[in-house]
Amino acid sequence: MNEQNKEKELQAVEQAPKTTEGAKSSGWKKLLGKKWVFPATYMAAAAIILTLMWVYTDSGVKNLSENEFGLDVNKTQSVTDATNKPDALAVTANTETMQWPVKDRNDVETIMQFFDSKASSEVRQAAMIEYGDTLTPHVGVDLARQDDKPFEVLAALSGKVTRVETDPLVGQLVEITHNDGTVTVYQSLSEVKVAKDVQVKKGEVIATSGRSELEKQLGTHVHFEVRQNGEPVNPESLIRK
Repeated sequence: MNEQNKEKELQAVEQAPKTTEGAKSSGWKKLLGKKWVFPATYMAAAAIILTLMWVYTDSGVKNLSENEFGLDVNKTQSVTDATNKPDALAVTANTETMQWPVKDRNDVETIMQFFDSKASSEVRQAAMIEYGDTLTPHVGVDLARQDDKPFEVLAALSGKVTRVETDPLVGQLVEITHNDGTVTVYQSLSEVKVAKDVQVKKGEVIATSGRSELEKQLGTHVHFEVRQNGEPVNPESLIRK
């Protein structure tokens, strides 16, 4: 029996790997034969790659400034302001110039001038309105035809009609507020063709000239006023000849 056992042990030794290299190789084959080995290896490799990328991004890459991106902060801000303030755009975009409230300025004449406190005494006296026992400075320009016939009254600038009413002294009137805050007023009218809150364009017919109790001695005419910041301004100074 002892001899048989010795022979079996000898055969086992001969069949075993001859070197440590062979033993290790056999162990790796058994390990790789496990189903969980490849998924675990993949997850470990992925974790290592992500860690390296994080370290590189945090230490080796600098944030680009706005200038390096080619951005101009001031220009960006101005565009933002323009977007948030459409009214500013509207004012800037308005390139209209004021016109007389008539189709052809040569068809009418000025029958009463704007009161200018810096003018001579004679000119100032001619620009005063007398009503009863009261003298009032004339804060507009009155236009009329020589034949006293009515004529169309036009909007001097594009804008929004902010007032339409009939006054016992100045007659029918229309007020238009424009994009830059300027207000134009048209009095002594008849046949008003616009209503409050409507938008009108420069040169659009808004009424026909008429008469008023305050200036009844002037016959058929239109009284034209311009106001800026609530103060009357001579239309002559704003309208290009």
